[in-house]
Amino acid sequence: MAAKAKRGTAHAPRGEVRIIGGAWRSRRLAFPASEDLRPTPDRVRETVFNWLTPYLPGAACLDLFAGSGAFGFEALSRSAARAVLVEKRLEAVAALRHSREQLKAERADIVYADALEYLRGPVAAFDIVFLDPPYASGLLAPCVELLVTRGWLKPDALIYLEAPEGEALPLPAGWRAVRSKTAGQVGYHLARRNQNQETP
Repeated sequence: MAAKAKRGTAHAPRGEVRIIGGAWRSRRLAFPASEDLRPTPDRVRETVFNWLTPYLPGAACLDLFAGSGAFGFEALSRSAARAVLVEKRLEAVAALRHSREQLKAERADIVYADALEYLRGPVAAFDIVFLDPPYASGLLAPCVELLVTRGWLKPDALIYLEAPEGEALPLPAGWRAVRSKTAGQVGYHLARRNQNQETP
């Protein structure tokens, strides 16, 4: 039985996701296959990073539910100053650390933690937050609330949110979606505080 378990672990299925643009364009990130680890498709990420292009250089980014690291490493590839990637699955954290080593991504911090527990901990302010929890988890609303109420967001911060198409976004008062699109059954959005300036 022990030998069988060991063999199964050694041959666990894995997936790959591609960095789309920037310094690490076309580099591939490996991640452990899992039913609730579903990297955002290339076409969606390409659109999102087109939206974010003016805001990435020098930005501090937070990638909650990092999974494959596709958002965090893509942001660094496109000149973000730093990215914190938070992930609670140990196998995924190991893959993220391997990707960081392969890319020589010294500006990436990999944090092994539950997203809500992380947001209840010591606060640092970010320019861009990527928020893409498992769809049935119910974590989108509490994460947004903690981000806003505990001071995780700089005054001009942007939040990327991904959710099933048609699901109401749990945006607090004074926030709005400035970009929204759908891809199949998925809705993806960019939100920010209401303010008198151009949207992304």
